[in-house]
Amino acid sequence: MSRDALRLPVRAELAAERPYGAPQLDVPVLLNVNENPYPPTTEVVDAMAAAVREVAVGLNRYPDRDATALRRDLADYLGHGLSADQVWAANGSNEVMVQVLQAFGGPGRTVLTFGPTYSMYPQYARDTATRLVTLPREEDFTVASEAATAAVAAERPHVVVLASPNNPTGAALPLETIARICDVTRNAQAVVVVDEAYAEFRRAGTPSALSLLADYPHLAVTRTMSKAFALAGGRLGYLASSREFVDALQVVRLPYHLSSVTQAVARVALAHRDTMLARVQELRTERDVTTGWLREQGLTVADSDANFVLFGRFADRHRVWQELVWRGVLIRETGPDGWLRVSIGSADEMMAFKRALGEVLPQAQRLQEAT
Repeated sequence: MSRDALRLPVRAELAAERPYGAPQLDVPVLLNVNENPYPPTTEVVDAMAAAVREVAVGLNRYPDRDATALRRDLADYLGHGLSADQVWAANGSNEVMVQVLQAFGGPGRTVLTFGPTYSMYPQYARDTATRLVTLPREEDFTVASEAATAAVAAERPHVVVLASPNNPTGAALPLETIARICDVTRNAQAVVVVDEAYAEFRRAGTPSALSLLADYPHLAVTRTMSKAFALAGGRLGYLASSREFVDALQVVRLPYHLSSVTQAVARVALAHRDTMLARVQELRTERDVTTGWLREQGLTVADSDANFVLFGRFADRHRVWQELVWRGVLIRETGPDGWLRVSIGSADEMMAFKRALGEVLPQAQRLQEAT
């Protein structure tokens, strides 16, 4: 039988699917996957190398399967009176979310979220055979408390996922909205997960859902070290909740899921948190400057608490995206039709983005007028 004719018994819902992934193109300016543009300092790199060397002599042994020391460090970083047994860690917040749906979702169960939102949520649901319900956000991309609580009552989900700050739109949810959803799910045998992957980039005065954990044991907050900590290659995501919630995740986790190297590198990053997070304010400022510049060009821009900005609207966003790629700038074609998202890079990278977009906009505006 030829390879072209080979048929494998793939699950029906996966047969026509393609792997998830943003374009990885070789261009000078990469502003498409919300990475921190600044690598760890030489001091931190040296400390990481020393930590890896220390654990390398024991790589013939399995790692601490509960990542006890790392979870203690994460609890210390998060504060809010959290203890190590209220924190869980995995290979990126992606794995954390899959584990949440393995524990609380599954066949015959429903996960509810509000779109536009993170494009991986449908894959988490699909891979765990969980029914996904995505209800629309308001025109300004907010989630109305009344609509959200009504949706929970109507759909009776087992899991509610709220991204705050939301990806790709950028804005954080008010604590009042999260608390109301927690109130209506408290006795409904549902859990609420607030995805705070971009929490460190929030605008001043924007609170974290971590402050609600003591009142709602069925609430969990997920975070990542990929963004603000500039550790995307380290693959470390984590969750804070009640002990009972974390215990449920330990049931479904694979044994030894976090390597000794990952744990060691993440602990060094946490020990050097001030250095690792030193550029966050700079990126916030660059985000706000970029937002202002885009609006000056006559574009619509969503307010952002993250390290990216969603802007539009274009009659042919793909053409704008492609024109930028031809000029050496890669951004993301995501979100509602007509919108594009740019990650916040260094000052030089953002200057290159503005220069390229400035060249493209007249053509885009002509297309807009022609439609």
